[in-house]
Amino acid sequence: MTAAPRQTARTGLTILLLAAALCALVVAAAGMGFIPVSAGDVLAALWGGLGGAADSVDPLIGSVVLDVRLPRILTSVSVGFGLAVAGAVFQGLLLNPLADPFTLGVSSGAAFGAALALLLGLSFLGPATLCLTAFLGATLTLLAVIAMAGRDGELSPVNLILSGVIVSAILSAGLSFIKYLADERVAVIVFWLMGSFVSRTWGDAALTGTVCLLGFALCFRFARDLNVMSLGARSARSLGVNTGRVRLILLLTASLMSAVCVSVSGVIGFVGLVVPHLMRFVVGPDNRWLLPASGLCGGLLLLAADTLTRAALPHEVPIGVLTALIGGPVFCWLFTRSRTGRRHG
Repeated sequence: MTAAPRQTARTGLTILLLAAALCALVVAAAGMGFIPVSAGDVLAALWGGLGGAADSVDPLIGSVVLDVRLPRILTSVSVGFGLAVAGAVFQGLLLNPLADPFTLGVSSGAAFGAALALLLGLSFLGPATLCLTAFLGATLTLLAVIAMAGRDGELSPVNLILSGVIVSAILSAGLSFIKYLADERVAVIVFWLMGSFVSRTWGDAALTGTVCLLGFALCFRFARDLNVMSLGARSARSLGVNTGRVRLILLLTASLMSAVCVSVSGVIGFVGLVVPHLMRFVVGPDNRWLLPASGLCGGLLLLAADTLTRAALPHEVPIGVLTALIGGPVFCWLFTRSRTGRRHG
């Protein structure tokens, strides 16, 4: 077996192992909590939920697994998957290893929209109002960034990054002003900004899962073009890639995935930044492998963090705080390792 097929087989095996680890963690997480449930009972409850015989499962256990824990688990997996895939796409599009959903202000826009809804006490759609206003904030922010960056007819990475920084700074100031005006509601705003999967429903899991899977499929469709664009716009155009069209499609897709994820979970940092870096060390820079590996690893990381804060810690820590505490040191290690590798290379 030559080097290339061997590398392909190794990378494929890595992705299969990530998928298997994610499935195993879903089962383990569904059994962890105030009421411990064995893996066998979890699988029996899942089988019963899919329409199989569930007579042997205690109704209380079935309710705990299917109605309480599984929606939260699947939502956290979907959000981790979506943020990691979006981060990998942003880094490939902007040719910047520090790019993530925060770079273009998408997360800041969602935070501003949600904070404004909390300040004004909006509840015209019940619990879904917060998700809707966060999504609208993220979408309007993306449109503003594209409008600023595309004035010369080309969405260049430099223009996109600069526009994102400007819009993010304005939104950050607006968010600080909202906190100042919030008075006694400031605690609610701060808690949402730190991220949480508490009280997630099957509707949240279905929304994030559907959007992230469709977004991943579209990004994966352009994975080869994303590889070619890493050579530079001129080289990509000479190889037949319509860089402007591909960049706009991927930018909109990754941003909308991020917007939906943030609107459901709150602001969760470092997943879209650290996970693609980590997976490049494992599977390489080819986006045809990097995108699925990043998505699976992102889902694995966020589910592990959520399970830790939900079932292992004495008090539940906001998930955004926990991912920052984990992701910060990991990113420092990755950065140091990459610098050492370049120096020795």
